Amino acid sequence: MDIAVTGASGLIGTALRASLQADGHRVISVGRSPGGADSLQWDPAAGTVDARGLEGLDAVVHLAGEGIASGPWSTAQRARIVDSRRQGTDLLARTLAGLSLPPQVLVSGSAIGYYGDRGSEVLTESSASGTDFLADVCRQWEAATAPAEEAGIRTAHLRTGIVLDRKGGALAKQLPAFRFGLGAQAGKGDQWMSWITLDDEVSAIRHVLDHATLSGPVNLTAPNPATNAEFTEAVGHALHKPTFLRIPRLIGKLPFGVGDLVRSLLFSSGRVVPHVLVESGFEFAHPELPSALEAVLAT
Repeated sequence: MDIAVTGASGLIGTALRASLQADGHRVISVGRSPGGADSLQWDPAAGTVDARGLEGLDAVVHLAGEGIASGPWSTAQRARIVDSRRQGTDLLARTLAGLSLPPQVLVSGSAIGYYGDRGSEVLTESSASGTDFLADVCRQWEAATAPAEEAGIRTAHLRTGIVLDRKGGALAKQLPAFRFGLGAQAGKGDQWMSWITLDDEVSAIRHVLDHATLSGPVNLTAPNPATNAEFTEAVGHALHKPTFLRIPRLIGKLPFGVGDLVRSLLFSSGRVVPHVLVESGFEFAHPELPSALEAVLAT
């Protein structure tokens, strides 16, 4: 297949591109900077994209967007987070809808932040959206694919959880502290964390690409979410390090948008399960956290 990927240089995009190319698929990277033969240029803020390069492709995977943890949630940073997702997705969806030979499928990024802070409630794709900032971001993100859906392009929204990889993402940022014996549980540790290994994330995206019956929201999380206490203990055990420290909830009251970011990353609870993936026959290579961490942290 010929597949265009936005965000192809990010953690997930890089791994997805390598996986697809290893199986003989042609991957066209869509980015802001000029590239080689298998690349297209776009500028979502300016509303420009090389539409001719998208003609006749089999599929598009849209993963681009400002990182939610790239800075404190000031008013300006919140706007960047929203705009980077809404503008890029709307531009891509409208462009695909207007092609003479559009792709059969658009697989567009989203996140489990869609569900908001929900305590111990088990959340599936049919669960309602939350009410906080990230939930609003995800609603706008997903809604921006409407032109593609209205044009008859099969569209799936990847509600991705915490992607585990030792070289990138949230886990990689925590590993130095854990390796020095400074791994810490956040508060009581009863908030739920829905995770997935990078390998399973890539396999799940390819599963969605290949299964014509899959559209709409798809939770990309392992079937066994863990509490923050369980997650902290499991990482410490995998690294043979103690995890007796605690991060007080008081840190979530820091000013200038820092507290909002910390509360969302450390204290928000989302017990998300991959109902659609499981029902469609997807098999996880790493369904349990302890063995998943052993695989991820293996050198």
